[in-house]
Amino acid sequence: MTTSLKTLLIRGGTVVNADRAVIADVLCVDGLIAAVGPGLEAPAGATIVDAGGQYVMPGGIDPHTHMQLPFMGTVTMDDFYTGTAAGLAGGTTMIIDFVIPDPLENIYSAFKKWRGWAEKSAADYSFHVAITWWDDSVHKDMATLVQQEGVNSFKHFMAYKNAIMCNDETLVNSFKRSLELGAMPTVHAENGELVYLMQNEIKARGIMGPEGHPLSRPPRVESEAANRAIAIADVLGVPVYVVHVSSTETAEVIALARARGQRVYGEVLAGHLLVDESVYTNPDFASAAGHVMSPPFRNKTNQESLWRGLQSGNLHTTATDHCTFCAEQKAAGKDDFSKIPNGCGGIEERLAVIWDAGVNTGRLTPSEFVAITSTNTAKLFNIYPQKGNISVGADADIVVWDPEGTKTISVKTQYSKGDFNIFEGRTVRGIPSHTISRGELVFVKGELRAKAGAGRYIKRPAFGPDFAAGKQRAAANTPRAVERKKDSLQKVDAPATPAPRTLEKV
Repeated sequence: MTTSLKTLLIRGGTVVNADRAVIADVLCVDGLIAAVGPGLEAPAGATIVDAGGQYVMPGGIDPHTHMQLPFMGTVTMDDFYTGTAAGLAGGTTMIIDFVIPDPLENIYSAFKKWRGWAEKSAADYSFHVAITWWDDSVHKDMATLVQQEGVNSFKHFMAYKNAIMCNDETLVNSFKRSLELGAMPTVHAENGELVYLMQNEIKARGIMGPEGHPLSRPPRVESEAANRAIAIADVLGVPVYVVHVSSTETAEVIALARARGQRVYGEVLAGHLLVDESVYTNPDFASAAGHVMSPPFRNKTNQESLWRGLQSGNLHTTATDHCTFCAEQKAAGKDDFSKIPNGCGGIEERLAVIWDAGVNTGRLTPSEFVAITSTNTAKLFNIYPQKGNISVGADADIVVWDPEGTKTISVKTQYSKGDFNIFEGRTVRGIPSHTISRGELVFVKGELRAKAGAGRYIKRPAFGPDFAAGKQRAAANTPRAVERKKDSLQKVDAPATPAPRTLEKV
């Protein structure tokens, strides 16, 4: 072993991957996992992490964040450094953020702008790119983004009328182009026309406070849009990923499509699993407005459906939609709920609250926890096994998890720059003791060691030829599940560019 390389040995823990858990040591060399097994010897000069009595898991991957986002006339409090640093403190070692071009803005220029903003990231990052309009330049630039920049997913907002909302023509064009390129379409599923109508009707009734927000976006508004996007995807023969599924109705739409053999994937936010709509009736405006996000928090009955969706495998990933606005920014909607900037935090808390409410209650096993917080995202967006997995050759992105450690969540102790926390006062059991990003200790027993600019941009290659087999079945309009193929292992000397592969069922 060459001792000049940076080495770190995690000793005595239980290694938990999505498929199994084993007692083993983990040796990290120069940013990669070099060995996994019992009784590994520490090279001279190696840093030793004692993981006795703890779990050693792949670092969390948050597939839905908005750092430094310009939105509704303001910009989020967390930039790419503060947001990713907060994530590292909570065990999240990678994010997939969003490039959101303005209507008629060149999408490749927007991508380059976001890349510049993200250079200060403390953790690895990647991007989905939103399609907010359509012409021949968008068609062309989607290919450039996929083939040169490693973007393999495109976002479609079905909400936010008169801003970034896609009409059906744009959805069809972009879904079809995604299929041709081997990229995954994703959707924010809310019927923007209905939301706009209901907002105006509710305000006409004199309801102007935050309590009007959930009234203007009922579950049916979400499930209708999800069903429409899924139908379009089915006709075209392309997989589709539905972000922040919040309601029983939408979860059922996804489950039904999957039962028919369609490749539909669902994402759940930690907040939707634990917070309910009663927060919007709080007489304190700052607190009620602090919870305004879309889709809104729902009646408690929806939470059990989301948990069961994760347990059954009909819902696949967990995220945060981390998008922090302070009280002063939220006050823009003091007299009109539709003008409250939409967004909440959570990147720092996601793993802990899901572990506490999921694993500690028996809803999830530790391996299922790893699947929904890391591995499934890595598989769905084609960065597995480079990410989301503790195995030889993978990036050394690891969280050492103390299942008996406790913490009371508070805005006073969080690293995020937001001034509100939707999990305020919640005590959780199960927290990270160490976070390791590409072999570097970046969080150690409460001490954050994040460094601005340490994160890398991670390219996500297009999926292989079988992804586009939907073109043939779309012509006959006969749904067909793409056969699962084994992942081809990546070369250790080129971890950032996994080979194209068939989209895998998760």
